[in-house]
Amino acid sequence: MNAGIIGIGRYVPEKVLTNFDLEKKMDTSDEWIRTRTGIEERRLAADNEDTSDMGVKAAKKAMEHAGISPEDLDLILVATVTPDRPFPSVACMIQEEIGAKKAAAMDISAACSGFMYGLVTGKQFIETGAYQHVLVVGVEKLSKILDWNDRNTAVLFGDGAGAAVLGPVSEGRGILSFELGADGTGGKHLYQDQYVKMNGREVFKFAVRQMGESCIHVLEKAGLNKEDVDFLLPHQANIRIMEAARQRLELSEDKMSVTINKFGNTSAASIPLTIVEELEAGNIKDGDLLIMVGFGGGLTWGAIAMRWGR
Repeated sequence: MNAGIIGIGRYVPEKVLTNFDLEKKMDTSDEWIRTRTGIEERRLAADNEDTSDMGVKAAKKAMEHAGISPEDLDLILVATVTPDRPFPSVACMIQEEIGAKKAAAMDISAACSGFMYGLVTGKQFIETGAYQHVLVVGVEKLSKILDWNDRNTAVLFGDGAGAAVLGPVSEGRGILSFELGADGTGGKHLYQDQYVKMNGREVFKFAVRQMGESCIHVLEKAGLNKEDVDFLLPHQANIRIMEAARQRLELSEDKMSVTINKFGNTSAASIPLTIVEELEAGNIKDGDLLIMVGFGGGLTWGAIAMRWGR
């Protein structure tokens, strides 16, 4: 039994924070941010809008897209590093809010790689036949753990949510191969100590190497080549890191999704947000081979080769 995405949805807050807005708050500039990161603006959740609220909205859209009801869900996995509170989990809060009474629920902490970890975890339950439908949510309210006086981190991140319903798909579709990894020795380069702290130089070096390698590895595991790739969906962390992955796959520019300019780095929400964007634009078609790849604090990484469609 193959597992694949049968429904997807997203939610982004209404409030837009542009680079020009940040110029007024700190010693930075629109040109500096754009040329180094690719970011032009990001979304910020309202004060009364927490991680679970955004996750619920994305989850409802994903279920609607999949054509299933909350009662059809067997498991809810939420990838986040910004839960409303230490416990109960965001997954349990979403379960209550959407009325998924039969579903087990838990959170996954793998930072920006979290959605990849969630998809791969959900895949196992479906392919063993244990569960039929798994909801995977990537959601972050990073604005609440940013130091708005630290221009090295505050300009990078945004808030948002993306959700996917995993279910059985036809032969040859769905998740064809994956790679998950971690290197705890790099944890000191990207962590939270009240606020997000980052050694940008070290994270950049790690990400450029790992994103490209992981893309190649999942292609090899699936018995496919670079020429087979229809679309690259990288974690939207930095345009230069994303470009390095695209060039490693020898893809043309129109075959890589870029949403970082509009949403910044939304961590675990980044990849599902991006999938919805490209679906709505008509850039992802039935039968396309997609490569999803991300990296994050931990340090962690993950990549998936997926044949789109049911």
